[in-house]
Amino acid sequence: MLQMVLGLMLLLGIHSVALVSPTGRDRLAARLGEGPWKGLYSLVAVAGLWLVVGGFAAARAAGPVLYASNAAMRGAAMVLMLLALPCLWASFLPGAIQRTLRHPMLTATKAWAVAHLLANGSAADVVLFGSLLVWAVAERISLKRRPERARAMAPPSRYNDGLAIVLGLASYAILVGGLHRWLFGVAPFG
Repeated sequence: MLQMVLGLMLLLGIHSVALVSPTGRDRLAARLGEGPWKGLYSLVAVAGLWLVVGGFAAARAAGPVLYASNAAMRGAAMVLMLLALPCLWASFLPGAIQRTLRHPMLTATKAWAVAHLLANGSAADVVLFGSLLVWAVAERISLKRRPERARAMAPPSRYNDGLAIVLGLASYAILVGGLHRWLFGVAPFG
């Protein structure tokens, strides 16, 4: 579990620079240079993700189960994932979904985390998905108080919402069709 927690500290820590210090990201980027800052950011995030993945697998296999999921909880998780994946795609495709949600990737992260908390009840699951849920909520609250930053994304189009929904549903079908089992060893409907 320690490896996973260290990974979460790195991964969420680097993603929380602006949350902790709204001007901190810009000061670091100015001091280091934009390219080196992005390189450092990426390196820390990848190292954190690597530790989380390896640590989660070990912690989940060895850790206690805190609660058991039932069919209703797993069904709700599947519905939440149907919402999460189009939101994820909408974060890159400007349209009504993005305008309405303002931060669709954080909405996707929250829905994904709640879905996985409903479907999984080991201590490792609660720490991992609970941490990501708490971070996403804190980040969303923080973003309300910070000036909006420009982000690279597709050009606006009246088709972007439809594209986000189609890509989200296709991603869902691919995940439940076997990719989730292949990547994580768990079949969503199994």
